[in-house]
Amino acid sequence: MKIDRRDFLTLAGLGGVVVVSGFGGGSTVSASAAENDFFFVQFSDTHWGFADPAINQDSMGTLRKAVEAVNSLKVQPDFIVFTGDLSHVTDDDNERRKRLSEFRNIVSQLKLKNLRFLPGEHDAGLDEGKAYKEYFGETYYTFDHKGVHFIVLDNVSDPTSNIGEVQLKWLSADLKKRNRNSRIVVFTHRPLYELYPDWDWYTRDGSKAIDLLSNYSKVAVFHGHVHQELHRNAGHISYHAAKGLMYAFPPPGSVPKKTQIPWDAKQPYKGLGFRSVNAKSRQADYPISEYSVQGEKL
Repeated sequence: MKIDRRDFLTLAGLGGVVVVSGFGGGSTVSASAAENDFFFVQFSDTHWGFADPAINQDSMGTLRKAVEAVNSLKVQPDFIVFTGDLSHVTDDDNERRKRLSEFRNIVSQLKLKNLRFLPGEHDAGLDEGKAYKEYFGETYYTFDHKGVHFIVLDNVSDPTSNIGEVQLKWLSADLKKRNRNSRIVVFTHRPLYELYPDWDWYTRDGSKAIDLLSNYSKVAVFHGHVHQELHRNAGHISYHAAKGLMYAFPPPGSVPKKTQIPWDAKQPYKGLGFRSVNAKSRQADYPISEYSVQGEKL
């Protein structure tokens, strides 16, 4: 079932908001919605340039299908965020730029032009974000929207999988400007906490960022990297991992070695997709719904 206005209003309710993990976009909100409610879309792990039919027989099509699904929304989101691994890794600098350029051209077909990006290690890990910055600008930054303070962190450009002291000092200075009850949403690529270090599913100095964020009572972190839906609550912080749009990974520790889940012809696109987050900013509440690559609610 495609997302239409009725779906949106059902998700949003009186004063509700819808957020789609893996997409995002403009602002056309029902008149019945609360003034500070809104919705955004999040894409994650699009891995443009990946090519292995044993893993994805539609590697050139999944991102485009997701773009079409968001464009078909009768109510457009407020913004779209892409939480890293926009492109698939390559050690060829020219090929990296080619893939980033092709990715940018595809997402430029989105109706909504309010797009937010952050890198993944596939985009930035081999050149410390040099090519990424040429196409998408800074790798960490903040913005505010309808009473919510958004923080974009870069935990991939450092080849040692650290955020780094310079960025942590920047984060500390930014947070000192907020009061304890500020509504804070963080976007990262890697999980900040030690989800599964054996599979590189963590940030080495993520605990330092968590310590800074733990001083605030209403924090939600949305990330990618693990290619599956996962949720965790720890203290005042909730963590929400997103599905990818190119391939899925098995649950952490469920198999001896991390490996991409093979393509299933009987269930194409299984494990791929995006999510909607019903963002109620006043309550700092973010209910989530998951959607397939083609926009069907799961």
